[in-house]
Amino acid sequence: MRPAAVTVVPPADGLGGGGVQYELKLDGFRCVAFARGDRPAFLQSRSGRDLAPEFPPIAAAVARLPEGLVLDAELVAWRKGRFAFEELLHTRQARAAATDVVLGLIAFDLLALPGRDVRRLPLADRRRLLLAALADVPPPIQPVMATTDRAEALEWMDQLADTGVEGLVCKALASPYRPRGAGRTWVKYRRSDTLDATVRALTGPAARPHALVLRLDDGRVFLTTPRLTPVQAREVAQVAGPLLGPPATDPDHGQVHPLTAPLRAELTLTGRPPTATFVRLRGD
Repeated sequence: MRPAAVTVVPPADGLGGGGVQYELKLDGFRCVAFARGDRPAFLQSRSGRDLAPEFPPIAAAVARLPEGLVLDAELVAWRKGRFAFEELLHTRQARAAATDVVLGLIAFDLLALPGRDVRRLPLADRRRLLLAALADVPPPIQPVMATTDRAEALEWMDQLADTGVEGLVCKALASPYRPRGAGRTWVKYRRSDTLDATVRALTGPAARPHALVLRLDDGRVFLTTPRLTPVQAREVAQVAGPLLGPPATDPDHGQVHPLTAPLRAELTLTGRPPTATFVRLRGD
């Protein structure tokens, strides 16, 4: 099941009644973990590929679970007090050599118990079974932090922002597990950071620009997306027009209209890799 993106965390009655479970949204590799007894564990990625050979410590931990247990989970890396997605992209050998990198498997759903498919059960029942199944299981396998209290979930998200927690996944407590899609019974809310940046250039026609090339104070450069609305394009053209220099070719963004004087803008950064969305020009 894949949650749909939303811009607001739903209330407790916001996913069709029956209550909502709020879970921390983590930055890692989604996988379904199969404990297979005498056979090696299988860590199925979204594309169907087995991740077990790349993550032996996680595969070994899953192999110790009862045969027939199936978990829906996030494979994560932890380094220096933060979730470190980039460590998952390194080779197995590089991770093994990094003594400060810890791998984990954070389980957020239970799909099967030994000899029993539980996907048709409501999420509330699957959560109870998940906690029971993992009650005596040590790290690196852990259940995800979850609550039915929206205020508590928002507090967690704020308190754990510095650790790299991305946001919340919100699920109807009555929802079964549907392999072909979650519909609107599972949704994800992703935290966005609002920042100020310097406008370096405009793309598209100078009179109706399509996007802004922005430079953050930390040196990162972004092209805003999605395309500016007609109202935004008109306002940007009006303010930036007197500051534009001759058209130039940018190696990353093609033909642009560079600015010859500083102009500040507000944007939001969301997701991984970050996407920059234009909010407004700064009045100051």
